[in-house]
Amino acid sequence: MLGLTHGIGEYLARLCEELGRLDRAPIVRLAEAIYAAWQADRFIFVFGNGGSAATASHVCEDLGKNALRPGDLHDDKRRRVRVLSLTDNVSWITALGNDLAYEEVFSQQLRQYASPGDLAIAISGSGNSPNIIAAVDWANQRGLKTFGMTGYNGGRLKQIQHDGIHVDLADMGMVESIHASILHWVVEDIHARINHTGRFA
Repeated sequence: MLGLTHGIGEYLARLCEELGRLDRAPIVRLAEAIYAAWQADRFIFVFGNGGSAATASHVCEDLGKNALRPGDLHDDKRRRVRVLSLTDNVSWITALGNDLAYEEVFSQQLRQYASPGDLAIAISGSGNSPNIIAAVDWANQRGLKTFGMTGYNGGRLKQIQHDGIHVDLADMGMVESIHASILHWVVEDIHARINHTGRFA
């Protein structure tokens, strides 16, 4: 049993240390961007690969359900957070990857759904995934606001995004843990902002 718990304390201590080192200003700006999209009734698109794809799905579920109070989920007068994970339509993703190119699995979905003024949130530990770069490049050219979440040195995504959160670590697991923790706070912040505002006119 001792072997199963070896290193947990060190890992958790490091996670806490790295979270404490983060620049909090861009985290707040992400929450503000999501809130502004909610106020303007704009769409928010979130996407990533691998573990970041799971993070994209998770934050979309949280924003879709947990931004409102449970008692308001049946109230059609409440404005919802219009959020969509581009990682979840498996048949479409595989069709695009097979018939066009995997680089286009997110940009093609943005072409289908997005409008100027929408928000695109790209999650990439390396910042260099070709399908992420293609989608953010397309979004930048079509008037969307782009926000990246990166690790390592930020890669190409950090260079082309409008704004972003950078975790300066060469450790994918730790980067992904930090991204998830950040987004849980963002969801709580959005919940507080929306429910303080109340019903829309």
